Order: sequence, then structure tokens, then C-alpha cells
Amino acid sequence: NAFQRVCSLGIQKSIREGFGMAVAEMLWKGKPVVGSRVGGITLQLAGKLDFCLASDVSECAGKIVRLLTDAKFASELGLLGRENVRQHFLSPRLLRDELAFLAKLLKRRHDLSS
Repeated sequence: NAFQRVCSLGIQKSIREGFGMAVAEMLWKGKPVVGSRVGGITLQLAGKLDFCLASDVSECAGKIVRLLTDAKFASELGLLGRENVRQHFLSPRLLRDELAFLAKLLKRRHDLSS
């Protein structure tokens, strides 16, 4: 946790990956993450964060250099990453989705019985 908070960026160059909790942890701390185009990493680095996806080592190195030399750009991606985690991967979002689903079911049941 302390290391993630003081570093400039994260790197997750997995060959295979499920969700990739390390990516979510770094993004939540407002740090950009350069990651592979595999598994759940692509879900977490979607939209404007897709800049951080790298297909090979050379592309990864280029993106790392850009983020280390352009602090403003890195900060912007870090903030986008934190907001992406907040909107899509935290428990309140899951609860909101479940409640919306139940509300639709209840409305449909009400409509069918009317």
C-alpha cells in the first residue's frame, strides 16, 4: 500500500489475467497503470485509459517513458483510473445494479398483474 502510494505508475504485463486486482489497487490510488491487453486488465483500462494498454515490451516501454516524462498526462490518467474504479468496480456500484434489477422485476410484475 505505501509503495503504491509513492510510486509514479504501475506495470502489469501479464500473459494471462483474470480481473487483475493489482491494476484496480493502483488505479484506486490515482496512479496510471501500463498493462497487457489480456483479461480483466482491458476492462479496467477502457475508454481514455486504453492508452495504457500495451501489446508488447517495446510499446510498454514507450508508454512508461511517456507517463514518466509527462506528469500532467500521468496525473490525468490516474484521476480517470480512480473514477473508473469508483464507477465500475466498487461494492456500491454492485449494490446499485442489483437494486435497479430488482426495481425492473417489480415493475414488470406490477405491469403484468395490471
